[in-house]
Amino acid sequence: MEPDALLKLLEEVRAGGVTPEGALARLRDLPFADLGYARVDTHRALRCGFPEVIFCPGKEPGQVRGIAARILEAGGRLLATRADDAAFAAIREVAPDAVRHEAARAVTVIRDERPPEGLVIVLSAGTADLPVAEEARVTAEAAGALTRTVYDCGVAGIHRLLYEAKGLEEANALVVVAGMEGALASVVGGMVDRPLVAVPTSVGYGASFSGVAPLLTMLNSCAAGVTVVNIDNGFGAGYAAARINRMVVAARRGRNP
Repeated sequence: MEPDALLKLLEEVRAGGVTPEGALARLRDLPFADLGYARVDTHRALRCGFPEVIFCPGKEPGQVRGIAARILEAGGRLLATRADDAAFAAIREVAPDAVRHEAARAVTVIRDERPPEGLVIVLSAGTADLPVAEEARVTAEAAGALTRTVYDCGVAGIHRLLYEAKGLEEANALVVVAGMEGALASVVGGMVDRPLVAVPTSVGYGASFSGVAPLLTMLNSCAAGVTVVNIDNGFGAGYAAARINRMVVAARRGRNP
Protein backbone atom coordinates (compact mmCIF):
# COMPACT_ATOMS: atom_id res chain seq x y z
CA MET A 1 0.00 0.00 0.00
CA GLU A 2 1.27 3.43 -0.95
CA PRO A 3 1.14 6.49 1.38
CA ASP A 4 -1.60 8.25 -0.59
CA ALA A 5 -3.80 5.17 -0.54
CA LEU A 6 -3.34 4.68 3.21
CA LEU A 7 -4.08 8.33 3.91
CA LYS A 8 -7.25 8.10 1.82
CA LEU A 9 -8.35 5.00 3.75
CA LEU A 10 -7.80 6.72 7.09
CA GLU A 11 -9.79 9.74 5.91
CA GLU A 12 -12.64 7.44 4.89
CA VAL A 13 -12.62 5.89 8.36
CA ARG A 14 -12.70 9.34 9.96
CA ALA A 15 -15.60 10.40 7.73
CA GLY A 16 -17.52 7.23 8.55
CA GLY A 17 -17.45 5.87 5.02
CA VAL A 18 -15.42 2.83 6.10
CA THR A 19 -15.72 1.01 9.41
CA PRO A 20 -12.61 0.25 11.47
CA GLU A 21 -13.26 -3.44 10.78
CA GLY A 22 -13.43 -2.76 7.05
CA ALA A 23 -10.17 -0.85 7.20
CA LEU A 24 -8.57 -3.69 9.12
CA ALA A 25 -9.65 -6.14 6.40
CA ARG A 26 -8.06 -3.96 3.73
CA LEU A 27 -4.84 -3.76 5.73
CA ARG A 28 -4.71 -7.44 6.61
CA ASP A 29 -1.72 -8.19 4.42
CA LEU A 30 0.56 -5.56 5.95
CA PRO A 31 3.48 -5.78 6.13
CA PHE A 32 3.86 -8.66 3.63
CA ALA A 33 1.94 -11.28 1.68
CA ASP A 34 3.27 -14.83 1.84
CA LEU A 35 2.95 -16.55 -1.55
CA GLY A 36 4.97 -19.58 -0.52
CA TYR A 37 7.80 -18.92 -2.97
CA ALA A 38 8.00 -15.21 -2.08
CA ARG A 39 7.06 -12.88 0.74
CA VAL A 40 5.91 -9.78 -1.12
CA ASP A 41 6.69 -6.64 0.86
CA THR A 42 3.40 -4.74 0.61
CA HIS A 43 4.63 -2.22 3.20
CA ARG A 44 7.66 -1.01 1.23
CA ALA A 45 6.01 1.96 -0.44
CA LEU A 46 5.10 3.31 3.00
CA ARG A 47 8.67 2.92 4.26
CA CYS A 48 10.69 3.72 1.16
CA GLY A 49 8.39 5.66 -1.13
CA PHE A 50 8.20 3.02 -3.87
CA PRO A 51 6.82 -0.55 -3.99
CA GLU A 52 8.97 -3.66 -4.07
CA VAL A 53 10.67 -4.14 -7.45
CA ILE A 54 10.76 -7.51 -9.23
CA PHE A 55 14.22 -8.71 -10.28
CA CYS A 56 13.18 -11.20 -12.94
CA PRO A 57 16.26 -13.42 -13.54
CA GLY A 58 16.05 -16.66 -11.59
CA LYS A 59 12.27 -16.50 -11.25
CA GLU A 60 9.84 -18.72 -13.14
CA PRO A 61 7.16 -16.94 -15.18
CA GLY A 62 4.47 -18.09 -12.76
CA GLN A 63 6.39 -16.61 -9.87
CA VAL A 64 6.84 -13.30 -11.68
CA ARG A 65 3.11 -13.28 -12.46
CA GLY A 66 2.11 -13.96 -8.86
CA ILE A 67 4.43 -11.34 -7.39
CA ALA A 68 3.30 -8.75 -9.93
CA ALA A 69 -0.36 -9.41 -9.19
CA ARG A 70 0.16 -8.95 -5.46
CA ILE A 71 2.17 -5.76 -5.86
CA LEU A 72 -0.53 -4.26 -8.08
CA GLU A 73 -3.25 -5.24 -5.63
CA ALA A 74 -1.46 -3.14 -3.03
CA GLY A 75 -0.73 -0.08 -5.20
CA GLY A 76 -0.75 1.53 -8.60
CA ARG A 77 2.87 1.12 -9.70
CA LEU A 78 5.04 -1.80 -10.73
CA LEU A 79 8.62 -2.07 -11.94
CA ALA A 80 10.22 -5.32 -13.08
CA THR A 81 13.89 -5.29 -14.09
CA ARG A 82 15.96 -7.50 -16.41
CA ALA A 83 12.70 -8.85 -17.84
CA ASP A 84 12.88 -11.26 -20.80
CA ASP A 85 10.03 -12.26 -23.14
CA ALA A 86 8.65 -14.83 -20.71
CA ALA A 87 8.63 -12.41 -17.78
CA PHE A 88 6.88 -9.74 -19.84
CA ALA A 89 4.25 -12.21 -21.02
CA ALA A 90 3.65 -13.33 -17.42
CA ILE A 91 3.13 -9.75 -16.24
CA ARG A 92 0.78 -9.03 -19.14
CA GLU A 93 -1.45 -11.87 -17.94
CA VAL A 94 -2.30 -9.88 -14.80
CA ALA A 95 -1.64 -6.39 -16.20
CA PRO A 96 -2.59 -5.94 -19.87
CA ASP A 97 -1.53 -2.29 -19.53
CA ALA A 98 2.08 -3.29 -18.78
CA VAL A 99 4.68 -1.47 -20.88
CA ARG A 100 7.93 -3.07 -21.98
CA HIS A 101 11.03 -0.89 -22.25
CA GLU A 102 13.23 -3.03 -24.46
CA ALA A 103 16.46 -1.05 -24.24
CA ALA A 104 16.17 -0.93 -20.45
CA ARG A 105 15.13 -4.60 -20.21
CA ALA A 106 12.36 -3.45 -17.89
CA VAL A 107 8.57 -3.59 -17.56
CA THR A 108 6.42 -0.95 -15.89
CA VAL A 109 2.79 -0.56 -14.89
CA ILE A 110 1.77 2.98 -13.92
CA ARG A 111 -1.86 3.31 -12.87
CA ASP A 112 -1.89 6.30 -10.56
CA GLU A 113 -2.19 9.84 -11.87
CA ARG A 114 0.76 11.47 -10.13
CA PRO A 115 2.59 13.73 -12.60
CA PRO A 116 6.38 13.41 -12.73
CA GLU A 117 8.20 15.91 -10.51
CA GLY A 118 11.60 17.55 -10.25
CA LEU A 119 14.31 16.49 -12.67
CA VAL A 120 16.83 13.64 -12.91
CA ILE A 121 19.30 13.85 -15.79
CA VAL A 122 20.88 10.62 -17.04
CA LEU A 123 24.14 10.85 -18.99
CA SER A 124 25.96 8.08 -20.83
CA ALA A 125 29.50 8.08 -22.14
CA GLY A 126 28.79 5.97 -25.22
CA THR A 127 25.97 4.36 -27.15
CA ALA A 128 27.06 0.94 -25.87
CA ASP A 129 26.18 2.13 -22.34
CA LEU A 130 22.54 2.73 -23.28
CA PRO A 131 21.01 -0.44 -21.75
CA VAL A 132 22.29 0.54 -18.31
CA ALA A 133 21.46 4.22 -18.80
CA GLU A 134 17.94 3.36 -19.93
CA GLU A 135 17.46 1.11 -16.92
CA ALA A 136 18.35 4.10 -14.73
CA ARG A 137 16.00 6.39 -16.63
CA VAL A 138 13.03 4.00 -16.54
CA THR A 139 13.60 3.36 -12.83
CA ALA A 140 13.69 7.07 -11.99
CA GLU A 141 10.56 7.70 -14.03
CA ALA A 142 8.70 4.80 -12.43
CA ALA A 143 9.60 6.29 -9.05
CA GLY A 144 7.97 9.58 -10.01
CA ALA A 145 10.82 11.69 -11.37
CA LEU A 146 10.81 13.74 -14.53
CA THR A 147 13.87 12.70 -16.53
CA ARG A 148 16.08 14.03 -19.29
CA THR A 149 18.84 12.19 -21.12
CA VAL A 150 22.22 13.28 -22.46
CA TYR A 151 23.63 10.28 -24.29
CA ASP A 152 26.94 9.66 -26.08
CA CYS A 153 28.84 12.51 -24.45
CA GLY A 154 32.03 10.71 -23.40
CA VAL A 155 35.32 12.46 -22.69
CA ALA A 156 36.90 11.39 -25.99
CA GLY A 157 34.80 14.19 -27.52
CA ILE A 158 34.36 16.42 -24.50
CA HIS A 159 32.84 19.26 -26.55
CA ARG A 160 29.67 17.14 -26.70
CA LEU A 161 29.43 17.31 -22.90
CA LEU A 162 30.37 20.99 -22.64
CA TYR A 163 27.56 21.81 -25.05
CA GLU A 164 25.12 20.48 -22.42
CA ALA A 165 26.86 21.95 -19.36
CA LYS A 166 24.40 24.73 -18.54
CA GLY A 167 21.40 22.43 -18.64
CA LEU A 168 22.94 20.02 -16.14
CA GLU A 169 22.47 22.62 -13.38
CA GLU A 170 18.70 22.24 -13.73
CA ALA A 171 18.75 18.71 -12.30
CA ASN A 172 18.05 17.76 -8.71
CA ALA A 173 20.25 14.69 -9.23
CA LEU A 174 22.36 13.21 -12.02
CA VAL A 175 23.16 9.66 -13.07
CA VAL A 176 26.39 9.24 -15.04
CA VAL A 177 26.88 5.92 -16.86
CA ALA A 178 30.25 5.00 -18.37
CA GLY A 179 32.35 1.99 -19.32
CA MET A 180 35.90 1.85 -20.68
CA GLU A 181 37.94 3.89 -18.16
CA GLY A 182 34.88 5.57 -16.58
CA ALA A 183 36.26 9.12 -16.59
CA LEU A 184 32.95 10.81 -17.41
CA ALA A 185 31.77 10.73 -13.78
CA SER A 186 34.80 12.67 -12.56
CA VAL A 187 34.45 15.26 -15.30
CA VAL A 188 30.75 15.85 -14.64
CA GLY A 189 31.37 15.79 -10.88
CA GLY A 190 33.80 18.67 -11.32
CA MET A 191 31.28 20.71 -13.32
CA VAL A 192 28.11 20.73 -11.22
CA ASP A 193 26.99 21.17 -7.62
CA ARG A 194 24.28 18.52 -7.84
CA PRO A 195 24.27 15.02 -6.29
CA LEU A 196 25.80 12.58 -8.76
CA VAL A 197 25.38 8.81 -8.88
CA ALA A 198 27.96 7.08 -11.08
CA VAL A 199 27.39 3.71 -12.76
CA PRO A 200 30.33 1.74 -14.20
CA THR A 201 29.39 -0.54 -17.06
CA SER A 202 30.95 -3.76 -18.31
CA VAL A 203 31.51 -2.13 -21.73
CA GLY A 204 35.14 -2.00 -22.83
CA TYR A 205 38.16 -3.89 -24.05
CA GLY A 206 40.05 -6.54 -22.09
CA ALA A 207 41.85 -4.26 -19.65
CA SER A 208 38.53 -2.79 -18.50
CA PHE A 209 38.02 -6.18 -16.78
CA SER A 210 34.26 -6.27 -17.46
CA GLY A 211 33.63 -3.05 -15.58
CA VAL A 212 36.22 -3.27 -12.81
CA ALA A 213 38.39 -0.56 -14.40
CA PRO A 214 35.62 2.09 -14.57
CA LEU A 215 34.42 1.02 -11.12
CA LEU A 216 37.86 1.75 -9.64
CA THR A 217 38.12 5.02 -11.56
CA MET A 218 34.79 6.19 -10.17
CA LEU A 219 35.61 5.06 -6.63
CA ASN A 220 38.87 6.99 -6.85
CA SER A 221 37.31 10.07 -8.41
CA CYS A 222 39.08 13.34 -7.63
CA ALA A 223 35.72 15.13 -7.92
CA ALA A 224 34.11 15.39 -4.49
CA GLY A 225 30.61 14.02 -3.97
CA VAL A 226 30.58 11.27 -6.59
CA THR A 227 28.61 8.29 -5.29
CA VAL A 228 29.14 4.94 -7.04
CA VAL A 229 26.87 1.92 -7.46
CA ASN A 230 27.83 -1.54 -8.67
CA ILE A 231 28.76 -2.52 -12.22
CA ASP A 232 25.80 -2.28 -14.65
CA ASN A 233 23.44 -1.35 -11.81
CA GLY A 234 21.33 1.20 -13.62
CA PHE A 235 18.39 0.29 -11.40
CA GLY A 236 20.25 1.17 -8.21
CA ALA A 237 21.42 4.49 -9.62
CA GLY A 238 18.00 5.47 -10.93
CA TYR A 239 16.38 4.54 -7.62
CA ALA A 240 18.89 6.58 -5.60
CA ALA A 241 18.57 9.59 -7.88
CA ALA A 242 14.76 9.44 -7.67
CA ARG A 243 14.94 9.43 -3.86
CA ILE A 244 17.18 12.50 -3.89
CA ASN A 245 14.86 14.17 -6.36
CA ARG A 246 11.81 13.40 -4.23
CA MET A 247 13.43 14.93 -1.14
CA VAL A 248 14.37 18.09 -3.04
CA VAL A 249 10.83 18.48 -4.39
CA ALA A 250 9.37 17.92 -0.93
CA ALA A 251 11.76 20.40 0.68
CA ARG A 252 10.85 23.08 -1.85
CA ARG A 253 7.21 22.56 -0.99
CA GLY A 254 7.91 22.69 2.72
CA ARG A 255 6.69 19.19 3.47
CA ASN A 256 8.08 15.87 4.63
CA PRO A 257 8.84 13.54 1.66
